[in-house]
Amino acid sequence: MLRSIVGLALLLAPVRLYAQLTRPVDAESIDPRWPEAGPPEAAARSVRALRTTMPIELDGRADEAVWQNAPRIDAFREFQPVEDGAPAFATEARIVYDDKALYLHIRAFDPHPDSIVGLLSRRDQRTPSDYISIMIDSYHDRRTGYAFMVNPTGVQRDWYVYNDGIEDLTWDAVWDAKTIVDSLGWQAEFRIPLNQLRFPDQPEHTFGVLVMREVQRRGERYAWPLLRRSQVGLVSQFAELGGFAGLPASRRLEIRPYLVERNVSQRRGTGPLRTAGRAQEHAAGLDVKYGLGANFTIDATVNPDFGQVEADPAVLNLSAFEQFFQERRPFFIEGVGIFRYDIDCNDGQCTGLFYPRRIGRAPQLAGVHGNSATPLFSPILGAAKMTGRLPSGLSIGLLDAVTGRTNGAEGRTVEPQTNYTVARLVQEFRGGNSVLGVMGTGVQRALDDWSTPFLRSSAWSGGLDARHRFSGNRFEVSGFVAASHVRGDTAAITRTQRSLVHAYMRPDGALTVNERRTSLGGTAGELSVRKVGGGRTRFAMGYQRKGAGFEINDIGFLTRSDIQSQYAWGQLFSLKPTKYFRRFGMNVNQWASWTTAGLPLDHGGNVNGNAELSNFWNVYAGVGVENLLPAFDDRAARGGPAVRQNAAMFGWSGIETDGRRPIVPGANFNWGIGDGGRSWNLTVGPRVQFRGSSRAQGSVSVNTSRAIRDWQWVRNVGTAYTFARLNQHTHSLTARFDITASPTLSLQVYAQPFITTGRFTNWRQLAAPRATDYDERFMPYAGAPGGFNVKEFRSNVVARWEYRPGSTLFFVWQQGRSQAGIDAGSFDLSRDVGNLFATAPDNTFLVKASYWFGR
Repeated sequence: MLRSIVGLALLLAPVRLYAQLTRPVDAESIDPRWPEAGPPEAAARSVRALRTTMPIELDGRADEAVWQNAPRIDAFREFQPVEDGAPAFATEARIVYDDKALYLHIRAFDPHPDSIVGLLSRRDQRTPSDYISIMIDSYHDRRTGYAFMVNPTGVQRDWYVYNDGIEDLTWDAVWDAKTIVDSLGWQAEFRIPLNQLRFPDQPEHTFGVLVMREVQRRGERYAWPLLRRSQVGLVSQFAELGGFAGLPASRRLEIRPYLVERNVSQRRGTGPLRTAGRAQEHAAGLDVKYGLGANFTIDATVNPDFGQVEADPAVLNLSAFEQFFQERRPFFIEGVGIFRYDIDCNDGQCTGLFYPRRIGRAPQLAGVHGNSATPLFSPILGAAKMTGRLPSGLSIGLLDAVTGRTNGAEGRTVEPQTNYTVARLVQEFRGGNSVLGVMGTGVQRALDDWSTPFLRSSAWSGGLDARHRFSGNRFEVSGFVAASHVRGDTAAITRTQRSLVHAYMRPDGALTVNERRTSLGGTAGELSVRKVGGGRTRFAMGYQRKGAGFEINDIGFLTRSDIQSQYAWGQLFSLKPTKYFRRFGMNVNQWASWTTAGLPLDHGGNVNGNAELSNFWNVYAGVGVENLLPAFDDRAARGGPAVRQNAAMFGWSGIETDGRRPIVPGANFNWGIGDGGRSWNLTVGPRVQFRGSSRAQGSVSVNTSRAIRDWQWVRNVGTAYTFARLNQHTHSLTARFDITASPTLSLQVYAQPFITTGRFTNWRQLAAPRATDYDERFMPYAGAPGGFNVKEFRSNVVARWEYRPGSTLFFVWQQGRSQAGIDAGSFDLSRDVGNLFATAPDNTFLVKASYWFGR
């Protein structure tokens, strides 16, 4: 009865709060620009571009006569925070074109030009600035588009849009823009080469178009045509841009060779007696981009180098599952949206059949055959991808990559030569409201005597996914089915069964290890229903199942198989500004999971909310509970029996002040308590963003946490599955500084020291792991488990100079420091920081030059 009352209260709380927050305020306090009845948009939704044969000087001004003859676009409407509001400032745009490029001129009127905000930064980095942008749907399929943006200092951003609203921020084009601030406000003039766009080969064309303006100091955004945030989709809301006749067939050929000179630290020996040396390395490579007809683009790279990419953050993973890291390498993030096939999603982070970091991964057998000279990553010999879209609505993606053999001690293989293949087809129907897709992946390894017992020789996976929207695009049904098949030596497949992804060896489980198997297969599937548009509510509910033999980690990412789960969530929100809020939302979430045999693993729920206040501060908070009913952790004992979990409670909150200010402090907090108070954690994360001037900005964030885990796994000794009480301290600092001399010359600094220490006490082994009484689950285990003290420092300093459009020179300094084992189990912040920076560093100095050839 008590649980029912608590559950009902959690469900009703956000409803009561929503009613209070949306109460009408006094008429004088209502923003007069908010329409009482949402009048229909009266502005025209089409315009014609004017053709010119006269040259246009790109200077930010509209001095040429052709600009005066071009149709004027001035029916801009505010869409944020007020939807269909009257803009505070007028905006005018004109569009012309010639045989080679599309030109846009925008006059952004502003009565206070000295208040226009324009910060210098590296290209593609968004700052709190005023912006002007144009988005072009050159296929005119109302699903895809190219976006080009510039701020008053001339800093450019561009991205690609697919699926009517998903942004691929890694897409880069070669284009130009000039800006000027004057007594009337500011102006921007764009030149977008037609070979950077894709369009059919036909006599006449109509593009989709959207022009936007952002006024930073007011927190307002205007657009023509009106962009409705309450409506599903982005590209489908574009206006029509006609007048194009006799455009040359869309062709694109770009060649970017590069040279790399690298000086790296070398280590000989181990521990305090190791010596340092230096090694000089040389490399060369080539990137190619080719427009295959009007609809497809081929990207290829030979011997790629990603030395300028920021290092991964330091972590100490004490869980039973693999740590996920974001992909950062340009070739593997630009234009790969077509290859998404999501299986698991959590707070916006999705993983699935394709995880590009498997290509060029850290050698898998470094811990078996490696030594101090073993490379950190396997070399990528070459990779190519073809992506595009047909007028019928069929999107196609093909990717293939080959990595070279990596040697360890005595020439033994630590990573064999491997071929990776991904193929994806997505067909849209009903203007994109119904979608059907298919995907296949393949991995083949050239194994030898050193690698055959450990690695799978081949791995294949595939799936079918679909989505259908109905009732005016307000509701959606979606789902997928997928299958996998891996092959290898009996030893390798036995290792697969015993991995914690599958855990066939659990003594109390429904699965058994078959040591004669040379293959393993499995399936997965999901079905969900959700509300995606209309009104001020959203919800979703779904069911997913992954069979015990489902395995995609050769080219995808999967933490575990043998699981079925159910989830549901609901949301109430408002985008209409009130006296106290610019926007806010509240959410209720519920979830539960079991093994495929029915063992309950986890269940819980939370209530959370977030808001942007009228003073531009952002706040959020949430609280939740888990495992009020019996639940068991079948991975905690690392192959041992499932252990009963106690109820837990957790919460989080955060605040960030007005982002328009030169100094923007913020903080986040996380806490949890469980096991009847025996286990708890607390994390505090203050941070600050700052701007020293329009050319210099940075951020510093601190993360400090303290955690007591009363039953942290230590090791298994035979059939003794041991745990101990862990007292852990973790501290890290992440600093970023950007100095920008011009939109083409910048310096970026990233640094992160990381320290985590833990002390184990009360060493125990499992006795009755499923017992209701907590103390009966364990019995004493002789000995002292010790502890750990892990320290890391990672930094990147990158100077970037785009000395001509598309051609870049990088100067990079990377430093890493690592120390473990000293002062294990003991925490002293001052001592540990001192020891970290007393450790000999590993330095890498790199110069990378690329030159762009294009037509």
